[in-house]
Amino acid sequence: MAADGSPTRDSTARQGQAERRGETRLRSIAKAVSWRLVGSLDTLVLSYLFTGNVLIAGSIASTETVTKTVLYYLHERGWALVSLGRA
Repeated sequence: MAADGSPTRDSTARQGQAERRGETRLRSIAKAVSWRLVGSLDTLVLSYLFTGNVLIAGSIASTETVTKTVLYYLHERGWALVSLGRA
């Protein structure tokens, strides 16, 4: 992205390449949401197995959903600063 927040020609080209490979933004969002649901369901089931209490398991799973969403965002922003593997 340019300093003003607009996409650069290079980022627009990469997006076009991704879409030609079948990865539209909508598909990427759908995949991210479905993966988050799978992860949260896993946490819910494991928390229930460990605690035997559905309320505690639900609290753990809902907290995990929020914290991991924030952590993922920060992780992605951090990687945006790393040049490793970029052409």
